[in-house]
Amino acid sequence: MKPKIAQIVSQPSIKAAPLLLGCYLNRTTPDGLIKLKIVETEAYHQEDPASHSFRGHTPRTAPMFEAGGRIYVYFTYGMHYCLNIVVGQKGVGEAVLIRAAEPVEGLEAIKANRGITVVKNLTNGPGKLAQALGIRDTKLSGQILNRSSIWLEPSERAVEPSDIVAAPRVGIKQAIDLPWRFYIRGNPFVSKL
Repeated sequence: MKPKIAQIVSQPSIKAAPLLLGCYLNRTTPDGLIKLKIVETEAYHQEDPASHSFRGHTPRTAPMFEAGGRIYVYFTYGMHYCLNIVVGQKGVGEAVLIRAAEPVEGLEAIKANRGITVVKNLTNGPGKLAQALGIRDTKLSGQILNRSSIWLEPSERAVEPSDIVAAPRVGIKQAIDLPWRFYIRGNPFVSKL
């Protein structure tokens, strides 16, 4: 049975990241509802040198130290925003990066936000996903899921454990061998195989 969202976001990042697979990430926009099925995640924790929370609590990382169920958005490489779901207990800096998702609803709004029409390239990477959702700044960072324009819904059925792949994270320079990237086997929207 699939755990409820509140149960998932209260878990440490290593446990929450695979549990978020198959959940629906939703955003209300002026152009209507955008609904995405999460197909790839990465776990980050304050004891992990690749995590933004590794150096401690800062104004930027403050949302990561809140109780699970908040949003953490950051700007990277001078051009991309990335969306994370804060998980775990208050005082412990951890979050799950939403790396990729499969479009379910709001395809025209997603295409308009991305400026492209090739469906398989709309949400197959963390910067693409944030752009597809219309995230163009960090204003959502720190907001509570389900009390903002972004919320999560559980999937109708859990992803089978045999369909979840654990692999090293990508796009980082430290702790690169940790198998803390999780994705749904065979899903065409996974960012990197």
